[in-house]
Order: sequence, then structure tokens, then C-alpha cells
Amino acid sequence: MTPPVALVTGASRGVGRGVARALGEAGWTVCLTARGGVGPDDRLGRVAAEITAAGGTAQAISCDHTDDDAVAELFERIDGDHGRLDLLVNNVWAAPRGFGGFSEKFFERPISDWDTLIGVGLRAHYVASVHAARRMVDAGSGLIASISSFGSRGHLHSVLYGMSKTGLDKMTSDMAHELTGTGVSAVSLWPGLVRTELLMSLGVNDFAGFSLERAEDPTFVGRVVDALARDPDLSARSGATLVTAELGREYGLANDDGVVPDSHRAAFGGGGLFGPVG
Repeated sequence: MTPPVALVTGASRGVGRGVARALGEAGWTVCLTARGGVGPDDRLGRVAAEITAAGGTAQAISCDHTDDDAVAELFERIDGDHGRLDLLVNNVWAAPRGFGGFSEKFFERPISDWDTLIGVGLRAHYVASVHAARRMVDAGSGLIASISSFGSRGHLHSVLYGMSKTGLDKMTSDMAHELTGTGVSAVSLWPGLVRTELLMSLGVNDFAGFSLERAEDPTFVGRVVDALARDPDLSARSGATLVTAELGREYGLANDDGVVPDSHRAAFGGGGLFGPVG
């Protein structure tokens, strides 16, 4: 049986890297993108090598997700190399200059912050979703999963960060409406605090009031995506904003060290703003 094919955007580090690794371990053929090179000394190439070394199948593809032509070529390459696409994980993201634009108020920041936080953090997800949906609808199945944030529910990081994540959630809900009956589902995912390489390098025990011990591994998020994509009742969740820690508990998943991460629902005053479309 041909393994299912996944595309993980922004997979050279952080959540994207963890999702790609977990999907590779679960038997997916994983196409992963980021800007820059794909050689053995390049960040994206190293992630692909990690997946391969663990027994998985990975293809690193350099792609600037602000370039619509490059994105179209990416999907054409996946068509030619694999002949199918079963899962898109929208994760690509880029920070504006100046510590992600998160250390100052919006009126103290340059207007150009929009170009990354919305242009990449929202528009790039839409463009990839259009290309993925065309292929998945023709095939009659598939999942588009977008990595969003509790920043949709409460203030987190910056005005533009919250705008982009709320836009992702609404995009997912409306896509699900238009995908009804096609066999293709769309969901938006809210990880909590994630134990990325950068966060763990800080040498702290908690961050913004949340315990790192109870935070999510990037691979945990990937295992949640895998379980969701394989769930026979996936279509009943289409359009919803879902909390990854809560899905993990439902599916019986844990971090690499066996810890079951905490949900941040209570700290942000509730869960997603959008439920299933059905």
C-alpha cells in the first residue's frame, strides 16, 4: 500500500520540525519546506535526514512561501514525485524585524510588520490551502490543518499576531463550509506552550507563567495531527478550532517523556471561536 503523503510548511525548526518528524515516524511520506538550502549542512536538509535516519521517508524542498509562483511549482513537484497529497500542515511563519515585533506596542512598530505577520502568517496559509484543496477535492479525501494559537482568544504577543491567528481560524471554518461533501476536512489547531529548541535553550522552568514540564513537545503536536488525519470521524470535526493538548488526551497521546501536556483553555478564557460546520 502506498504511504500517505504530507506537506509540512515551515518545517526547518520548532513546531514544523516536530510535526514532520512525528509524521515520518508514523509512516507518512513527508515533504517539508522552508527557505534556504536543502543540503546536509542546511537546517531543512538536516530535518529530512533525521526523518530518514529514523526509518521514515522525507523530501526537503526549498520554497519561499511569499512567492506564489514558487508555491505553485512546489505542488506541481509533489504531483510529479508522489502523485498524491493527503495532508497539508500550514505552519510557515516569519517574524518582523525586532524580536518578532512583540516587545513594543503596535503604534510603536513599523507598518511593515504587516508584511510578515499577515503576509506570511496568514496569506501564505491561504495560498497553500488553495493548491492543496484542488488536489484533495479531485481525490475525494484529505486534511488541511493550520497551526493557529490561543492568541485568537486573548491578547498574545502583538496585535498583528492575534489578527493573523484569528484569521486562520475563520479561514478554516469557512473553507470547511465550502469543502462540505467533498471528503476533504479543514481544522485549526491551538498548541499551548511548545518546548521548541529555542525555548529550551533559555534554561528556564516556566515561560509566561506556564510550566515547561507540562508544555507540549513539537513531536506531540505531530502525533496529534497524525491521529486526527487517521480518525474515521474526522469530517465531524471539520471547520473546528481544536486544542492540541485536549485532542492528545482524547487520543491517548503524550510527550516523548510520557508527560501528558496541559491545556491552556482556562488561562485564555475558553476554547476556539469556531466549532464544526456540520
